[in-house]
Amino acid sequence: MPVYRKLWFWIVVLIILSPLGLLAKGTAWGEWGSDELKEMLGMVPEGLAKLEETWHALLPDYSIPGFDKTFAQQAVGYIVAAVVGVVLIALVAYLLGRLLARSEK
Repeated sequence: MPVYRKLWFWIVVLIILSPLGLLAKGTAWGEWGSDELKEMLGMVPEGLAKLEETWHALLPDYSIPGFDKTFAQQAVGYIVAAVVGVVLIALVAYLLGRLLARSEK
């Protein structure tokens, strides 16, 4: 089996397992909002306070808006978010590879 097929196999396994994050209580490490940072640190970093309303995630909280009522719906949201993330990263890597290959010619 070629290496890239093994890579894609394990990426698919991780995508399928991504809803396991729903079993954990609280917020994932490093994904804190300003309210959680204020509670933990007693302040919100200035840069975060300025830019907080500028960026909005494609799938906030790894869910599909309006489709997050049951555990199964949330699990589907996690899987969709994982697929979207993998596709976007693969697309950027592919385009960057093409651009770099073209510049070497």
